Amino acid sequence: MRVLMFGDVVGSCGRLALRHQLPRLKRSLQPDVIIANGENAAGGRGITRSILRELYELGIDCVTLGNHSWDQREIFDFIDDETRLIRPANYPEGTPGRGVAEIPVGQEVLAVINLMGRTFMPLAECPFRVVDALLRDLVKTPFILVDFHAETTSEKQAMAWHLDGRVSAVIGTHTHVQTADERILPAGTAYLTDVGMVGAYNGVIGMDRDLVLKKFRTQLPVRLESGSGPAQLNAVLIDLDRPSGRARQIRRIRIDDDHPFMD
Repeated sequence: MRVLMFGDVVGSCGRLALRHQLPRLKRSLQPDVIIANGENAAGGRGITRSILRELYELGIDCVTLGNHSWDQREIFDFIDDETRLIRPANYPEGTPGRGVAEIPVGQEVLAVINLMGRTFMPLAECPFRVVDALLRDLVKTPFILVDFHAETTSEKQAMAWHLDGRVSAVIGTHTHVQTADERILPAGTAYLTDVGMVGAYNGVIGMDRDLVLKKFRTQLPVRLESGSGPAQLNAVLIDLDRPSGRARQIRRIRIDDDHPFMD
């Protein structure tokens, strides 16, 4: 099974980059299933119903979220009905939505689990205990990908070691900067600290750089907006063994002005 996952899609710039590059990536890479983190898709803050539909129309099979899950109030109108849209599973019990999606891939099923870290992040239940319970009581397929939406490298690495051999891949999101530490752990779990983002290449983590600079320089409350102009696209491609679900290969993908698309 071949899985293609995009990092945080930031605003209209990120969505346009997906629209432009995804058809070529599909032809070149031949993924069986495509995942994207959409928590910044609406101008950098959350996701709307229309944007979710747009991502589905582009060929995204599952959309994950994170700490910006609730920034667009309309999400409460549709999140419970969307089986392919997931928010962190370690939000408190009773939170709208779901933390796991089961995506049919031919005769098999890929389970996608969304988790959120707790270091420098909003309050949430322990992601380690929550994922243990999910793997014990809910997820029954050997093909399992975890989107760990977390701030620190140490928490992400700890989660990967915690899950090595129990899931197919642990892929980090949230920091918007792609790391260069992709590997397959000894028991067969693919790992990348952060897949990066899809958004404005000349912004600051996808946001308008002038507004970010004003905020840093003045310490005044500045409402940030997603950036525009040339885009960067960051993703990861993971090949999973059938029938074990263990990772066979992991490859980073980066497309921007300095790293053009190569067929």
